[in-house]
Amino acid sequence: MRLNILWLFLIIASLNCSASRVIDNFNRDWRYESGDVAGAEHPDFNDSDWQHIGLPHSFSTPYFLSTDFYEGYGWYRKNFHVDRKDLEGVLSLDFDGVFQEAEIYVNGQKAGVHRGGYTGFNVDMTPFLHEGDNVVAVRVNNLWRPTLAPRGGEHVFSGGIYRKVRLVKSSPVHVAWYGVGVTTDGLKASNGKSASVNIDIELANTRAEKGEYTVKSILKSPEGNAIGECQSRVVLSGDSLTVVKQSFDNVKSPRLWHPSTPVLYSVDTKIYKGSREIDNVTTDFGFRWFEWTADRGFFLNGEHYVIKGANAHQDQAGWGDAVPDGAHRRDVAMLKEAGFNFIRGSHYPHSPAYLKACDEMGLLFWSEAPYWATAGPKDDGSWTASSYPIVEKDCEEFEQSALDQLAEMIRIHRNHPSIVVWSMCNEPFFCADGTLPGVKKLLTRMVELSHKLDPTRPAAIGGAQRPLGDDRIDFLGDIAGYNGDGGTIADFLNPGIPNFVSEYGVTATLRPGKYDPGWGDLWKDDHWRGHDWRSGQAIWCAFDHGSIFGPALGNMGIIDYFRIPKRSWYWYRNEYGGIAPPEWPVDNAPVSIAITPSSIEASTDGTDDIHLLVTLLDGEGNEVTASPDVTLEIVSGPGEFPTGRAITFSNGTDIPIIEGKAAITLRAYQQGNTVVEARSEGLPSKRISLKFKDGPEYDASCHAVSPRPYVRYVRDKGERLATFGVNSPTFASSAAAGHAAGYAADGNRHTYWQPDASDNNPSFTLDTERGLLLRDVNVEFVDGYECNPVMEASADNVTWHPVDDVKASDMRVRFLRLSFKPGATLPRLSGISVRGVL
Repeated sequence: MRLNILWLFLIIASLNCSASRVIDNFNRDWRYESGDVAGAEHPDFNDSDWQHIGLPHSFSTPYFLSTDFYEGYGWYRKNFHVDRKDLEGVLSLDFDGVFQEAEIYVNGQKAGVHRGGYTGFNVDMTPFLHEGDNVVAVRVNNLWRPTLAPRGGEHVFSGGIYRKVRLVKSSPVHVAWYGVGVTTDGLKASNGKSASVNIDIELANTRAEKGEYTVKSILKSPEGNAIGECQSRVVLSGDSLTVVKQSFDNVKSPRLWHPSTPVLYSVDTKIYKGSREIDNVTTDFGFRWFEWTADRGFFLNGEHYVIKGANAHQDQAGWGDAVPDGAHRRDVAMLKEAGFNFIRGSHYPHSPAYLKACDEMGLLFWSEAPYWATAGPKDDGSWTASSYPIVEKDCEEFEQSALDQLAEMIRIHRNHPSIVVWSMCNEPFFCADGTLPGVKKLLTRMVELSHKLDPTRPAAIGGAQRPLGDDRIDFLGDIAGYNGDGGTIADFLNPGIPNFVSEYGVTATLRPGKYDPGWGDLWKDDHWRGHDWRSGQAIWCAFDHGSIFGPALGNMGIIDYFRIPKRSWYWYRNEYGGIAPPEWPVDNAPVSIAITPSSIEASTDGTDDIHLLVTLLDGEGNEVTASPDVTLEIVSGPGEFPTGRAITFSNGTDIPIIEGKAAITLRAYQQGNTVVEARSEGLPSKRISLKFKDGPEYDASCHAVSPRPYVRYVRDKGERLATFGVNSPTFASSAAAGHAAGYAADGNRHTYWQPDASDNNPSFTLDTERGLLLRDVNVEFVDGYECNPVMEASADNVTWHPVDDVKASDMRVRFLRLSFKPGATLPRLSGISVRGVL
C-alpha cells in the first residue's frame, strides 16, 4: 500500500513539474508533386510516385539565377501519427513561410488558408484529427494575384514551403501564437542604469468551459538565472482570447544589447491550472534604446552610432529561397565579419531564424513589409505590375493584404532587439498613372497601423526617392530611406526628417570583381563620407540573388550566389573590420583540390546544412585562377545537393567555377557518416568525411535521392520588349535650382531637367538598372528645343558606344548618356524613355 502511494506521489509530481507544450520538428518525410493534382487533399490519395523531399523546399529546385521560374501549383503531403493523449489538447502547425498562397487540408478537410509569402502563420488541426495515422496536405501556388502584396519586384517569386514547419502540441489553454510581447521602459531617462520590463501575454482558451488559471513570468539573466518573478490570477471564459499584462519594475543596471555586446535576457511565461503547469513559453529580448534624429543621425544607448549597412536577399545557389536556419546564420556571420553593423531585410520579412542570428551576433536590422515594386510594364498579370491596383475593385482587398502582412511581421518579430525600424515598403512609386494617390493612402494607413501595433519603433518609407516635388512620399513616415540617386538629389539632402541611404552602389559584376567599395551614386560630392544629419547607408547589395531581370540586377552583390566573397567584400572587411585581404589567386597550373566545409557535422531536421568550398591549388599550396570542371559527388552516406547526389561546376555555365573556386551546400534528413569526393580531369581526387546527426539511420535502399539535373527554366523564347526610364535613377553634370535631373524621368511633361547656366559641357545620364538589348530611345524637350545631343550607351558606365552602333549589335546595355554641345542653348529635358529587350 505504501509503495502504491509512493508511485502515485511520483506521478503527480511529474505532472506538476512538466509543461504540456511540445514542439516537434515537422520537416522530414514529405511528398511533393508539381502541378494542381486533383484529389490530392484526400487521405487515401496514392502519392507513392511523388518526390520524397524534406523541408525547406522550393518549386524551383535546383535553381541557379534563371530569369524565369515556374509559376503555378504544387502539392505537399505528409503522414503522421497522433496518440489519444495528444487529442486532449491542441495540435497545430506553425509555418515560417509559404510562397505565396497556402491551403492546408487535414484528413481531407480544409483546416486553414494563408495568403502572403513572407510571414508565418499557425493552423489549428485539432478538429480534424483522429487517433492513429493522419494526413496533412498543403496546396501551394505562386501565381501573381492583383489583390495580394507584393504585386511586383525585381526578385524572383518561386513557390513552395520554403521555410521550416513545426508541430505544436499544447494545452487547451495556452499562450497564443507569438502571443508574448516584451518591451523595456525607462532606459533613456536613467541613462541605462535601470529599466522596467513590460509583458503582454495573450492567452487562448479553446474549450467552452470557464476556469481560473495562474500566469507566471520569470525574468532570467543572460546566463539563465532567475532574477525576478511575478504572477497573476485570471479567469478565462470559454473559447476566448485574453491579454494579461505583467511587469518587472526598476531592473537595476541591465546589461545593454549592442552590436559589440549582443546580450540577451529572457522571460519564461508559464500557465498553471491549480499547481499543474500546462504551458511554458520562453521569449528572448534585449535592453537597449535608440533614436533616429533629423539633424544628428542615429543614436544607440545614448551614443552616436554610424550605420554601416548592407541589403540582403534570402536565396542561395541551388536551393533558391529554400534556405535552412544554419545557412541564414552563415549569411549574417559573413556580414558581421566584414564589419557591417546593419542589415536591411530587402524587401520582405525575413525568417525568425535570420533575426535570431542578428540578435545573437549583433547586427541592427531594418525589417521591411512585402510591399514593393519595380520598373517595367505596369499592366496586371506580371511581376512588374503597378505597385497599387489599376482596377478599382481590387483596391480594398489589396490594401488589406498589405496591412495583414505588416501586422504579422510586427507580431512575429517584435521582441528582437536587433530591429530598430519597421519599413512599410520599397520603391512603391513604380505605379501606373493615376494610382499614386492610392499608394500614398495605403502608406499612411500602414504607418498608422505600425504605430498602433508597436509604438516603440518608428515607421520608415523605404525607397522614397521618387516622386519629386509635391507628390513626395518620404514625409509619410517617421524615417525616409533613399535608394540610388536619392542619396545625392538636392531635394533629399538634409530633408528635415530622420533619413538613411537605404541603397547605394548597384555594381553588377561576376566574381572576382574589383577591390573597391563600389560607392556608385555616393561618389558624387563625397556623399560616401556621410553627413551629420544622415544616419548612415547600406550597400546594394550583400549577396547575388535571383532576379526577373537577370544578371544585370542579380549579380550586384559583394558576395556571389554560391556564398564566395567578391573582392569588394574583402575591401569592406579591411576597411570596416580591420582584416587585411588575402593573396589573390596566381596564374599557375592546378595540381590539387582542397575542400573546405563550413563544419564537419550538421543536424538532419531541415534546419542545418554544410557549405562546401572547392579550391584549386598549385604545387606550393597557392590558390590558382585556372578553372577546369570539378565534380562533387556523395560516394557514401546520407546527403543531397540541390542537383541530387552529385554536382558539376563548369565555367561559363549557370553552375560555374571561377578563379579556381566553386561552392555549394549539402543537406541530409538521415543520420550517418558521409563521404564527399571532388574530381577534376588530370588531378588527384580529394575526399572529405562529414557527419549528419540526430535523425533516423540512413539506409541507401530506402533513402535514395533521385538525380535532379539542372535545366535552366525558360518560360518563353520570344522577345519581351518593354519601356524603361520612368522613375529610374538619373545623373547630370549639373542642375539649375528646381530642375533636378530626376524631373526628366518622372513621367510628367511639365517638369524638366535643366543644367546650371555655368555648365559649359552639360550631360545627362539615365540608369535603367537593367541589362537591355536596346531598340529605341525617346527624348522630349520643352518648347520644341531643337538640338541633336550625342547619345551613347554603356553596360558599365565606363565604356561608352554610340547608340546607333549599340542598336545594331547584340550588346546588352544599362546606361544612356546625352551630351550637349558647349555654348548651345541650355537644354530643358522633360522626358526620356528607353525601349529594349530584357
